[in-house]
Amino acid sequence: MAIDYARLMARQFPEIQSHYGWRECALYALGLGVGSDPLSPDELRHVYEKDLEALPTMAVTLGHPGFWISAPDTGIDFRKVVHGEQTLTVHQPLLPGAKLKGINSIDEIIDKGEGRGALLRVRRDLVCEETGILQSSQIMTMFCRGDGGFGGPSSGKPVLAVTIPDRPSDIVVDRPTPPQAALIYRLTSDLNPLHADPETARAAGFDRPILHGLGTFGVAGFALMLGCGQRASALHELTCRFTAPFFPGETLRTEIWQEGDEALFRCSAVDRGVLVLDRGRAVFKK
Repeated sequence: MAIDYARLMARQFPEIQSHYGWRECALYALGLGVGSDPLSPDELRHVYEKDLEALPTMAVTLGHPGFWISAPDTGIDFRKVVHGEQTLTVHQPLLPGAKLKGINSIDEIIDKGEGRGALLRVRRDLVCEETGILQSSQIMTMFCRGDGGFGGPSSGKPVLAVTIPDRPSDIVVDRPTPPQAALIYRLTSDLNPLHADPETARAAGFDRPILHGLGTFGVAGFALMLGCGQRASALHELTCRFTAPFFPGETLRTEIWQEGDEALFRCSAVDRGVLVLDRGRAVFKK
């Protein structure tokens, strides 16, 4: 069954309620390896309930519609889908406890042609249940490798192109991750056994479970906060492209270039010398 463009664009999602408190915020941070230095104020403020600050990237774990792409009526070969890009725009800082609802919708579908796959962009808005205020907006881009050539549009909305400068980075931040990082992180969102079960990981072509892509996204977000000397409430935008898997227990190196109001970045697994996130961009509020 091929993708039916009009039907998939019109797909309706139920509103997803996300009620959380300081425990969920701390668990999310611990899954990213935050707290590895329990005497550091920069780390403790995200894992200790006294004056706790929620990490802004935790928003990507809230209001998720589940593994809907596996439904037969989507026409998507979910076994060949990979996470391509992620964008997070923060309109209001994420509080250490709130009642939010996730409003999900298909933003666009781009047909790259037969044998070249398709791009599926899903938008999520997180809205405060009590006030109706928009907390954040997210765009997840999935690369559907087996679904090109269904007759959809070959181009979409303009996308900001990020080019990493051809010079040494201004800042480098190394963040070790604990071997059990994926086992902790999965408790906050994605229970896919790929991130916990060695047998499932081997069947997918990996020698061990990998960290969630959005987990790596979160580690990079925290590294950017540290490297740029910013608090959680200052992050306004964060976007990047996923280029390779990252394994729990590895050290993530974030190279940062300061370009005006933007911080451009890329991340690599130090242990293997492999680029795992590329064409990254962060914007902090003044």
